[in-house]
Amino acid sequence: MNTIFNQIKYPYPDNFIKVKDYKIAFIDEGNSENVLIFIHGLGSYLKAWERNVPELKKHYRCIALDLPGYGKSSKQIHSGKVSFYIEIISDFIKALGLKNVTLVGHSMGGQIATAFALDYPKQISNLILAAPAGFELFSDEEIKLLKKIVSPEIIFKTSDHQIRLNYKLNFYKIPAEADSMIADRILIKNDDEFINHCTIVSNSLFGLLKAPVFNRLKEITIPSLILYGLQDSLIPNRLIHNTTTKKIAEAGASQIKNSELIFFDECGHFLQYEKPNQFNKALLTFLKNI
Repeated sequence: MNTIFNQIKYPYPDNFIKVKDYKIAFIDEGNSENVLIFIHGLGSYLKAWERNVPELKKHYRCIALDLPGYGKSSKQIHSGKVSFYIEIISDFIKALGLKNVTLVGHSMGGQIATAFALDYPKQISNLILAAPAGFELFSDEEIKLLKKIVSPEIIFKTSDHQIRLNYKLNFYKIPAEADSMIADRILIKNDDEFINHCTIVSNSLFGLLKAPVFNRLKEITIPSLILYGLQDSLIPNRLIHNTTTKKIAEAGASQIKNSELIFFDECGHFLQYEKPNQFNKALLTFLKNI
């Protein structure tokens, strides 16, 4: 049973709602008719936004959720397809009766948010993408190579030392606050449903690789803010592609008509956590000016 996952401490009270066949965990802070929905990245959870919600909830209603298979949400194994996740987000929005929604997605969450804007443009008002996946394209051969490297079994057997190294890869300079996320990641290895989580992470990676959004970005018309850290060591995938974060970001942003692109210097992939003040200010300025 999902017992150790439930021992994770969130900075705000847990809420739960059933969406399709999944119990979805979320936090819901702030009082405003304008809503920010935060979607975390691969292998992450809603604590990814713990350095943003305290400030942003002063201005907006802030809802951060654990996607199915992550954090405190239920762990039934699923396909990990982007289409699955956008249906979950759509039903989540409907279940809570939300209006005036801005989607805020990090990494995998950014690709999910982008796909959502393409398929359900009338359900959201704005799009904010933090180091989004999906701008970088992968061939079938490259996907096969990655499948060998990121299997459920390999994720399941990741040592505590490697977990710490993996977290450091997300940052230019890792903040002390990230220690709690590392501790959570090590703790959940003992949960009975941890293998389900590992399978979902692996499935989700290949779901992302097989559903890139780059070729459809011209269809997005809602105001969009795109942010990247210039020292992002995860985008592009440097095992495979000889390019830069800046080129990937600019190529994607140039396709979205009503978009603004911002780079943070001395900042890695987990930019909203590494540079929370800059991120929060950029988000608030963007939303104020549209």
